[in-house]
Amino acid sequence: MIAPPLDTTAVTALVGDATAAPSQHNVQPWRFRFLRESGVLQLRADLDRALPQTDPDRRNLYLGCGAALFNLRVAAAAAGREAAVRLLPDPADPALLAEVDLTGTVEADDDLALLHPAIGRRHTSRLPFSEEEIPDALRDGLCGAARREDAHLAFPDAWHVRSVLDLVQDAEGREARDPGVRGETARWARTEPAGGTPASDGIPAEAFGPGRWGADSPVRDFAAGRSVPGRGWAPFEKNPHIALLGTAEDRRVDWLRAGQALERVLLQATADGLVTSLTSQALEWPELRWAVRDPTSAMGHVQMVIRLGYGPEGHPTPRRPVSEVLEIA
Repeated sequence: MIAPPLDTTAVTALVGDATAAPSQHNVQPWRFRFLRESGVLQLRADLDRALPQTDPDRRNLYLGCGAALFNLRVAAAAAGREAAVRLLPDPADPALLAEVDLTGTVEADDDLALLHPAIGRRHTSRLPFSEEEIPDALRDGLCGAARREDAHLAFPDAWHVRSVLDLVQDAEGREARDPGVRGETARWARTEPAGGTPASDGIPAEAFGPGRWGADSPVRDFAAGRSVPGRGWAPFEKNPHIALLGTAEDRRVDWLRAGQALERVLLQATADGLVTSLTSQALEWPELRWAVRDPTSAMGHVQMVIRLGYGPEGHPTPRRPVSEVLEIA
């Protein structure tokens, strides 16, 4: 069935939900263009927001845009519309990541629509989690969520968790010795508390979480040795629950699929009462990324490490106004 044409208010609402997605350093590397006549919404990479030091191959940029695309699909389903997606539709236009035809309708009980309330509740939490175990049923549900987006989610056993934590520490040491990476982090992670007119991107000091005290943690310390007024210290969980999200191959289209799978897992976790944070440090160094993969797993390429558990919700990070990222033609 053909849906009624989208008006400006409806398109703005859909893009607003899409932009609630996570992205590396909260750079929000996306732009949208709505073609009114055809009812197609284009997702484009905002290459001015790439991270050439931290993300030179732009893999994380694609993951973030894929997560925004999944949010768009969820928001469309909640509005009764089918989002028919074409990934990388024009080889001559590499910044065009997806075209989404929004002219069709879906049933009101579409499973994507059920995730819509979680979009506004999902926030990265860099706070300590409890040591409480995650029930097997929830883990199985999250693995199923990843499979529905052609990705694989695995919960590594204790020895591999320790290996991942060691690789994270190695990556943090490399970052500390690399002035280019340190400078890029400092640009987007602001150590001064928000005041006056707050920024619409990046990570504010309020979202850093406390400094680590005691056990290793996969949580990135965005202060990176800089002073943060009013920031305290706290012990983190001794045995963090982490999951590895991966794909069979490692092409641009796989990164977009992985981003959609990532957001589906994060929204499902939020709906299940879990809190999450993302750990990409070890994946940002090619010589470490291969070692993150569990050699006993069928996973080909790890795309993201996810920390999950029970604990306080994270501080929201800012978002650019839709008027900055949406063009209507």
